[in-house]
Amino acid sequence: MQLMLLPQIQLPCGRLRLDLSQPQVMGILNVTPDSFSDGGQHHQKDQAIQHALQMIEDGASIIDIGGESTRPNASPVALEEELRRVIPVVEALSKYDVIMSIDTSQPEVMRAAVQAGAHIWNDVRALTRPQALETAAELNIPVVMMHMRGEPTNMNQLDQYDDVTEDVILELQQRLDQAIAVGVKPENIIIDPGFGFAKNAQQNFQLLNEFWKLNQMGYPILSGLSRKRFIGEALNGVPAQERAVGSVTGHLLSIQQGASIVRAHDVKATSDAIKVWKMMQA
Repeated sequence: MQLMLLPQIQLPCGRLRLDLSQPQVMGILNVTPDSFSDGGQHHQKDQAIQHALQMIEDGASIIDIGGESTRPNASPVALEEELRRVIPVVEALSKYDVIMSIDTSQPEVMRAAVQAGAHIWNDVRALTRPQALETAAELNIPVVMMHMRGEPTNMNQLDQYDDVTEDVILELQQRLDQAIAVGVKPENIIIDPGFGFAKNAQQNFQLLNEFWKLNQMGYPILSGLSRKRFIGEALNGVPAQERAVGSVTGHLLSIQQGASIVRAHDVKATSDAIKVWKMMQA
């Protein structure tokens, strides 16, 4: 593990700015009935908004709204259903000074979400759906491009790597080159190594230990390991809701190695840990 400084970047997000020179917490808002950790808890609009406001109070500077579960073996959601889940929540939260990202692979969902007030496209499939690259270029908004092989239905069978960290960097770079060639601006790109997506526990921990190597790509980095299975395996198999301490530990290890954004379920615990970490950097 190697300690890294965060990039001096102010990322435009509509009329707001995201300061990536300081660690930022992205609070997870799953408006789904079947997410692996909190599926169904915030499925209704009023519950979702209440939870989002609580996460903002707890220290989240970004709310990541997702209408389709991407847990292993998850089934795809129809476009109309994803729109029904996501857009009313975006419209309601647009009244507040908070940056909203949308966890979707559907360009139609992202286009509607931007019209409703969203700012960032967070795509676990790295814009591989038809017209996704072109839509990202046209919308001209920040986009998180994550490493994954295959789909949630088969990704667990696609974890063969020569060297997981080097292969993730290579495969992500190939995808970024394709995006830039279509017109996605490099300054809009955030990378995510994809913890838990087509990677086994040992590979995830290697990726965390070598997280600093991602800095060579030259883009802001998001770390999304909150409550993931490999964290649970390190904690003797505890259920997802009991992985907060392990997740926060992983977040801090990511930040020390250059992560500008950590995507978290347990926002207050994560924000508190970052406050302590910042005191050590003064």
